[in-house]
Amino acid sequence: MEPFETIDPRSFVDKLNRKDLGDSLIIDVREPMEWDYYHLDEASLIPMNTIPGRLAELPRDRTLYIVCAHGVRSANVCYYLREQGYEDVINVEGGMAAVSSLRGFQYD
Repeated sequence: MEPFETIDPRSFVDKLNRKDLGDSLIIDVREPMEWDYYHLDEASLIPMNTIPGRLAELPRDRTLYIVCAHGVRSANVCYYLREQGYEDVINVEGGMAAVSSLRGFQYD
């Protein structure tokens, strides 16, 4: 059994488009330069290396969807959060690369 849940990019985008994420939070763990290129307006940027110092910003009583560029850093953050006692963390598989292809982002 996996220590955290995952969601495939299509299911995640469908939930996002239907506004079916409830009071959950989307945490983007990419670097600011990656965020500036494109990001979800619904997400909060907390780069992976800053997570340990910013745990107080992450509520333990809400679902946290963790997203990065391709799903690797976000998986590492999910492992870390589970170790810190967070129960409801979900890794967005494929990261923003997959989400952006489904969401139709415009690039500057």
